[in-house]
Amino acid sequence: MNYYNSIKEQLINNEIYKRAKDYSKNKNELETYYNVGKLLSDAGKHYGEKIIKEYSRKLTEELGKGYTCTNLKYMRQFYLFEEKSHAVRDKLTWTHYRILLKLQDINEINYYIKVAVEQNLSTRKLDEKIKSKEYERLPDNTKNKLIKQEENNIEDFIKHPIVIKNKCNQEIITEKVLKQMILEDIPNFLEQLGEGYSFIKDEYPIKYEDKYNYIDILLFNIKYNC
Repeated sequence: MNYYNSIKEQLINNEIYKRAKDYSKNKNELETYYNVGKLLSDAGKHYGEKIIKEYSRKLTEELGKGYTCTNLKYMRQFYLFEEKSHAVRDKLTWTHYRILLKLQDINEINYYIKVAVEQNLSTRKLDEKIKSKEYERLPDNTKNKLIKQEENNIEDFIKHPIVIKNKCNQEIITEKVLKQMILEDIPNFLEQLGEGYSFIKDEYPIKYEDKYNYIDILLFNIKYNC
């Protein structure tokens, strides 16, 4: 089998498809890179790792930019990942996968795929979540539930630790100062807790018998209705 010609044909067809049609363009691109990745994986078994460098040189000469050794390795890695995970392939873009494939743990990759699809994350937001080590900060019990695809509870996705941005760079953080830091960046705080939270009010009054007590920060979760 001529692996190079097959790879070149796949990539040329993808370039033509991208120019000619907008509909399901992303799905076609991912299908192409999956097929190319499979061919590269098979070719490597016959000719060794050096074949990536040779194909990269020839593709760049004949088709132009975009086919570096790194990109071809990502395509191969994408194929190998898909074979293991059976992810929802066309829900994310190739750029999303380029970011995800830098990770080593397949369970971590699957977590970020799920989050990116459910929350419709841009590549920038996805990258921010990964850099904040969001998956690593999940409780071990939550990670096990995700692997086993068990039902989750509202507290499962509260990060440990929760990261609060200290914009004033204060060294001594009192409870009052911490509360103020949270209120100054509510969107970030809610994101740290998980999905579906909304801010109701701070110092929310509740009456018990003839006395008023005050909830520091009252939240409502639309996903869990509580």
